[in-house]
Amino acid sequence: MRILITGGAGFIGSHLCDYFLARGEEVIAVDNFITGSPDNIAHLQNHPHFRFIRQDVTEHLRVDGYIDAVLHFASPASPVSYIAYPIQTLKVGALGTHKACGLARAKGARFLLASTSEVYGDPKISPQSEDYWGNVNPIGPRGVYDEAKRYAEAMTLAYHRAHNLDTRIVRIFNTYGPRNALDDGRVVPNFVGQAIRGEPLTVHGDGSQTRSFCYVSDLVEGIARLLASNELLPVNIGNPNEMTILTFAEKINALTGNKAGIKFQPRPVDDPNRRCPDISKAKRVLGWEPTGGLDEGLEKTIAYFAEKMKRK
Repeated sequence: MRILITGGAGFIGSHLCDYFLARGEEVIAVDNFITGSPDNIAHLQNHPHFRFIRQDVTEHLRVDGYIDAVLHFASPASPVSYIAYPIQTLKVGALGTHKACGLARAKGARFLLASTSEVYGDPKISPQSEDYWGNVNPIGPRGVYDEAKRYAEAMTLAYHRAHNLDTRIVRIFNTYGPRNALDDGRVVPNFVGQAIRGEPLTVHGDGSQTRSFCYVSDLVEGIARLLASNELLPVNIGNPNEMTILTFAEKINALTGNKAGIKFQPRPVDDPNRRCPDISKAKRVLGWEPTGGLDEGLEKTIAYFAEKMKRK
């Protein structure tokens, strides 16, 4: 297969590049490095089956030769990055999805959209299943990301209905692992970075809000199974083991030996109270569920960040 991955130098995109190259596929990665990093794909530059195109995917995508699948993973994906780049976030969800769908249609390729649990907003039900329509503030600071992804889902299924494009949609829940950007504002790199520096961990509110954490290799396996499936409608991929942020902070301090404790700050606007996937559809349709343990994944992630911080 010949697979094109937009956002291929990003956290998840670069792990997808590794996964498909290891399977013997040919991979074309597209990225403009707004939030992706050349470091994430530096080890692939001399790979015979890897090609990189530096481009903004909101512009016309032109690729010679056949393509079997287009995976659209380009987008700022953390609160720090999408609040810093609000227009770019909306454009990549709208224009970028349009261009990527257009390329897939022109090549007769399968199209897979990276959507997000943020389409559920601050949910009124938990865990969140794919038939829940969500509770999103379209004009809040997080709305640029939430609505970009909701629009991208609508665009993807419009291409399926109007042009018979072969589409897949993955709704990604909190994912962590090596190549997370240390400064991207998400809870795992925030906590791990603070712990390694011997600082108190910043918990917003009283820490009773919940999250669930999926290791990146589990996520990538779920995405690959979705791509190979016949499921057209969205599928949640994430880890259903829910915990409070306060409990998670205490776990990070314990794993790193950080004695600085925890400090509390006000909650950000529209910060979800609960975030936990219902993965019954992924189990039923894909035969998928996460297999990695949280402590094991965190130890790998902590080691990665410790080495990265040492080199700086």
